Amino acid sequence: MIIEQPAKWLRWLYPRATWRMDNNDRAVYLTFDDGPIPEATPFILDTLKVYGAKATFFVVGQNVSRHPELYQRIISEGHSTGNHTYNHLGSLKHWTTTYIFNVHKAQITMRDSAQGQRKMSPPLFRPPHGWMRWSIYYWLSKEYRVVMWDLVTRDYSKWLNADDVLDNVKRYARNGSIITFHDSLKSIEKLHTALPAALQWLKEQGYEFKTF
Repeated sequence: MIIEQPAKWLRWLYPRATWRMDNNDRAVYLTFDDGPIPEATPFILDTLKVYGAKATFFVVGQNVSRHPELYQRIISEGHSTGNHTYNHLGSLKHWTTTYIFNVHKAQITMRDSAQGQRKMSPPLFRPPHGWMRWSIYYWLSKEYRVVMWDLVTRDYSKWLNADDVLDNVKRYARNGSIITFHDSLKSIEKLHTALPAALQWLKEQGYEFKTF
């Protein structure tokens, strides 16, 4: 299924989730899922710094536990962070209580690794694979701001190359877009080319880079 932009039924399923920001604001919201990992996150942070861009990183708790110095770097360089579960859990394979416990475990890990640095209030959450059971959404939305997406670059796809990823940005980015990249092993080779090119193009189009 092509998912560069979310289907209407997904927006209907999670009505209180954030799918897009102000469509009158010439700004985009860069997000990165699945890190932090040393093979990808440092390059992304270095590239964002070159272009003066801030982003929101939806981190996997286990990766934060393994690489706390990278998580601290994300925060210290002025980026926002959000929860992406502790083990990158898919919703179908787990009970609601198990899933929610896993999310809270990730949040505790993030809190303990932040070393007193600023935290989001309410905390941000994005489900792995871009969806979750409605029962999970119901309970998590009471405590977390659920942030979805307006544009998925599909940088993780083995069927796409760096030019395809860049083309997705150019085709679908618009005012208020929440743009999803990944700091993952599946994506990083393409991002070496696609990310700086996308940031350059977005700047040329007059977009400001904002965080939540």
